[in-house]
Amino acid sequence: MPFTGKATYDGGSALPELVDDVSDLVGLITPFDTPLLDAIGSPRYAAKSTRHEWFEDKLNPGYSRIDNAAGYNASATSWIVDQGSAFRVGDLIKPEGSDEVLQITAVAANTLTVARGYGGSVAAAVSDNQLVRVIGHAALEGEDAPLPAFQNRQRRENFTQIFTESVMISGSLDAVGLHAVEREFDYQVIQRLRELLRSLEQSVINGFKSATSPEGSASARRTMGGLLQFISGAEAVVHDAAAAALDEATLNSALRACWEKGGRPGAIVCGGFQKRRISGFIQSARRYEAESTVLKSVVDVYESDFGAQRVVLSRWVPADKVFLLDLDKIQVLPLQGRSFFVKPLAESGDFRKAQIIGEYTLEVLNAGDGGHGVITNLATA
Repeated sequence: MPFTGKATYDGGSALPELVDDVSDLVGLITPFDTPLLDAIGSPRYAAKSTRHEWFEDKLNPGYSRIDNAAGYNASATSWIVDQGSAFRVGDLIKPEGSDEVLQITAVAANTLTVARGYGGSVAAAVSDNQLVRVIGHAALEGEDAPLPAFQNRQRRENFTQIFTESVMISGSLDAVGLHAVEREFDYQVIQRLRELLRSLEQSVINGFKSATSPEGSASARRTMGGLLQFISGAEAVVHDAAAAALDEATLNSALRACWEKGGRPGAIVCGGFQKRRISGFIQSARRYEAESTVLKSVVDVYESDFGAQRVVLSRWVPADKVFLLDLDKIQVLPLQGRSFFVKPLAESGDFRKAQIIGEYTLEVLNAGDGGHGVITNLATA
């Protein structure tokens, strides 16, 4: 069987990698940095199964939305909402954008019976999908305890994904002296490990777990879901920019949406184009000093009404997207005993061979209900 790994003769008759009059440095331009993994940091524990699960809980919502295409006029006393369980008899409620206060007198499934213009407030029409919030509950003196209201905890899951590369060099290449590289085998291991870390970060951002047989099989490869898959759904903060350029109004609108749902993102993660848009926010406020020879045009921390967000620049975020992440709610977990390691393989000839293996998954809490957000469909030119 012919040798299929790396050998001294692969460079041709010039043998450019062997000791000769060359520089003692190796130039490396291929990007391998993983800024998001660095920002997330080390996991607090390891995954114990290829199917990793966690629970999510939340407070009772205290709000719902009108569910009637025609809306309701100022005299309607029966409203249908998306989630009637968010209300109980005696609640004072207020539609968003309206000065009217109402009191609930009966609840039947998703139908509310309401007293209009409570306390002398002015009754007003409401529209479909308009938000209705509970101001507070008013109990009767001496009445029985109310029926309990609670949320069922939700079970979430992700799957581990195996990342692997191999290294194979000839016995001759392992023995000869090389400029700039002390041991070729160790050098190749480091290069492949860099590639695997790059692949891991890309999977954390863009990965998708399979809709069928996500646990894997002899023919189905197990993959993990990434941030784009988890930050989705009806309750998730997904702001469609409609191909408009990123500006402060768009960014603050998405941050506000997370804040209103109880989230507090502490990081803005984006690619190069959107990073320049964010740094451009300070263009109008930039000042020059005659004595200075340094021009600064960078925003590394964005402080808004909704907290301070560290700006993380990652090559692997799609150009038209910006993530708003609470890094305390994100972990990249190795399967126990399966952090990246080098496994020597049996040799059957004049070569040295090893496999680099790691198995990881992503845990992202509250991604579907406002704990994180993503701005999509941004202009990229």
